[in-house]
Amino acid sequence: MHIYKYIFVVFFIFFTACSVKPLKPIVVKAVDREIDYQKDIKPILDKRCVSCHSCYNSPCQLKLSSYEGLDRGVTKEEVYLGERLSSQNPTRLFIDAKNTQEWRKRGFASISKSNSAIGTNNSLMLQILEHKMKNPKSLGEYLSEEDLTCAKDLDELAEYLDDNPQKGMPYGFPPLKNSEFELIKQWLYQGAKYTPQKHTSFPNELIEFEKFFNADDAKHKMSARYIYEHLFLAHISFKSRPNEFYELVRSSTPSPEPINIIATVRPYDNPKVDKFYYRFKKIESTIVHKTHMVYDMSFDKLERFKELFIKPKWDEKAYDFGYDSEDNANPFIVFSQIPAKSRYQFLLDDREYVIRTFIRGPVCKGQIALNVIHDHFWVTFMQPEFDLSIKDNKFFKSQYKNLELPIKEGSDMALLETFTDNYNDKAVNYYINRQKLYDKVYKDGLDEQSVTGDILTVYRHFDSASVHNGALGNLPRTSWVIDFPLFERIYYALVAGFDIFGNIGHQVSIRRYMNRLRVEGESYFLNLLPKEDRENIFKSWYIDSEDDEIFYFSKNDSKKIYKKIDSKREFLESIIGKFDELNYVKANQRLSKPPKTYKTKEDYIDGFRSLISKGNRFISHVNDSHSNLAYLRVKNIPNEDDKVVSIVVNRWHDNVSFMFDEEDRLNSDKDEMNFIEGFVGSYPNLFLVVDYKDLPNFIDMLHNFDGSQKYKKRFMKYAIMRSDKDFWKHYDWFQNRFFKDNPHEAGLFDLNRYYYKAYE
Repeated sequence: MHIYKYIFVVFFIFFTACSVKPLKPIVVKAVDREIDYQKDIKPILDKRCVSCHSCYNSPCQLKLSSYEGLDRGVTKEEVYLGERLSSQNPTRLFIDAKNTQEWRKRGFASISKSNSAIGTNNSLMLQILEHKMKNPKSLGEYLSEEDLTCAKDLDELAEYLDDNPQKGMPYGFPPLKNSEFELIKQWLYQGAKYTPQKHTSFPNELIEFEKFFNADDAKHKMSARYIYEHLFLAHISFKSRPNEFYELVRSSTPSPEPINIIATVRPYDNPKVDKFYYRFKKIESTIVHKTHMVYDMSFDKLERFKELFIKPKWDEKAYDFGYDSEDNANPFIVFSQIPAKSRYQFLLDDREYVIRTFIRGPVCKGQIALNVIHDHFWVTFMQPEFDLSIKDNKFFKSQYKNLELPIKEGSDMALLETFTDNYNDKAVNYYINRQKLYDKVYKDGLDEQSVTGDILTVYRHFDSASVHNGALGNLPRTSWVIDFPLFERIYYALVAGFDIFGNIGHQVSIRRYMNRLRVEGESYFLNLLPKEDRENIFKSWYIDSEDDEIFYFSKNDSKKIYKKIDSKREFLESIIGKFDELNYVKANQRLSKPPKTYKTKEDYIDGFRSLISKGNRFISHVNDSHSNLAYLRVKNIPNEDDKVVSIVVNRWHDNVSFMFDEEDRLNSDKDEMNFIEGFVGSYPNLFLVVDYKDLPNFIDMLHNFDGSQKYKKRFMKYAIMRSDKDFWKHYDWFQNRFFKDNPHEAGLFDLNRYYYKAYE
């Protein structure tokens, strides 16, 4: 009987496969002029395709932000495969293969090549675009990063489209305009031609910086190595040409020869060449915001580098450490000869950039790294003159082994070893030794004078995050204080040493280690509060967590004198230079209900402020991992330009101690909304468009939203869903406004996580 079932299944699969209609070559009526990629095609791809196809989270690794990415094509090989037991070879565009043939050997299939007869084209790209033109309506759920086709040929694409008739490209959004589609059709028909751009001139500062980085003496060599390991992800902008961006790379060729990038997995890996050169490579790809981490360089910055690294007397005679040491993954040993004060000040000078690399680095989709932090917290930094790792070099050197990181194990670590390695124990030992020293030196404790007071705000948006200058939002649940050793370890664990292509053991080990570092930063903050408050506050951050039993607190009381009503609030308010007037609620303030009438600007502000309290009814009905960041456009404001407000949902976590089952630790009754003027984040989940005169109705809808059809209908009046026929018009408005408001820092938004649900 079983043999008949088997035969039936085989025949069913066979006949089902045979029933799929093959895709026919698309007829193309040739035009007289030659279609130019740079002038005609790239603007279309930038406006309609790059928003989903530009990083490791690009479906099928198809990167359309450059011609080289389009030419490379697609692969079935997944980058975000957290359960893999062995690391995989990286597939970094421009780095891990040098030409199309090499990418084909790596398993990438062309989307632009056509083997059809004259007068037709059967490229994968044209087929899937035309399919959308014929089936423009979007239905159902669209999770671009998860629901992948990755068809390597027309047969596979035909089968996918037969099963998913509504899933052509652009995926889940309205189709291209007919004129845009015709241009791409003609370009593909003409052979998808591209003429590389030639650049013969460079910023004035670039030559001087290359001289600095490539000087032969040991002081310059080690300084350049340190700076490079912290800037290898930077989009470097030179003052003389602020609209161009460069990346700092290691090349086997000197200037002015063409750059030949040395393809190492990590910036501290052995380049394995007799001599290499630091070079500045112009970024030709379209700038996307999620990876656009700007680092400004000028002649003043060059002088700052010299002031920090070259002019001071080093702790020992300068020497070239080399790359063949087993300690390459420990920056405290590699760079021990450079004064710790110089290294820390280098990080502090551009603290927003460095913190940004933690959470917007090359991973693009960082839930593995980001579910180790709360949705909203503030960060400040220890003043160098109070940091004992800088003041007491003997103690600091004695702790180098305790400061080792799990990145020392490389990209492969057996999963079981991650729970038996001693890196977390070393982190605990370091903290205990550090605290003993601090208690001995600062017997009266520390106060607000020991921190810089320059607050950064971190918002987590599920598996992406953003960093902002200043204290944004209401009083956060948690805060961190970061000193030099903590700053450096977080950077090397999450950025320099993290490999997105690493195996599950590598990723879990980093996640577990970062858990310890988070606790450390929070403990530094709590040590500034009254002794009797620390444990209770700490436990309130770690509900039902194993970490609520780990107390790393000072034995000494805080030096600051408190009123002891709400010490956390009191301390933070003592260092806040400017409050967030829209979202911050002081201890003596109460949030009122929305105004009955809206006449003044203050009435509208009060209306928004009424929505930020915990337990907002709207949040509990629509908040999930796909809907915690919206951009609101308020248009037709009398005598003013349209306003943009980012609506940020901060989800409450009982704790963030565990890597898995995050949903079990959420409590939507305690979620909060923040309303930030301007743009927050890189991955909008929803666009909202409200006429100024409708703001009272909009605020009332959010305030009283109960999930009923009545309120869903009111919500849909303002929400721009993926399937909206005018979606691209709204997207273009928000994108253009972003570039207008902040042209230097702006880039294209990512739409992979745009909200897919609609209330009918």
